[in-house]
Amino acid sequence: MKIEEQISNLLGLATRARKTITGEELVVKEIRSQKAKLVVLSNDASKNTAKKINDKCASFNVELHVFGDRHDLGHATGKEARVAIAIMDDGFAKKLSGLLNEYNRG
Repeated sequence: MKIEEQISNLLGLATRARKTITGEELVVKEIRSQKAKLVVLSNDASKNTAKKINDKCASFNVELHVFGDRHDLGHATGKEARVAIAIMDDGFAKKLSGLLNEYNRG
């Protein structure tokens, strides 16, 4: 299985386990409250959104990865197009972090 599929499947699992928050404002709120363990941003997020999420993640020391476009992320979570996804669970965050780091090296 390709690494992109593994990442998408894991995002789907985390979503079904109710361990993800989607939507720019909600994600920013979870980063601020330091509940977000990892954030996934689509590669087609607007410049403003990307900057806001980047800055928030940097300020609150939350790991941030860019992966797929808004349709990939929406598809992975079984929703409409999604630009930002916050992972709220340590286990899922660790596993995703490993896969995303591997993906970004590739």
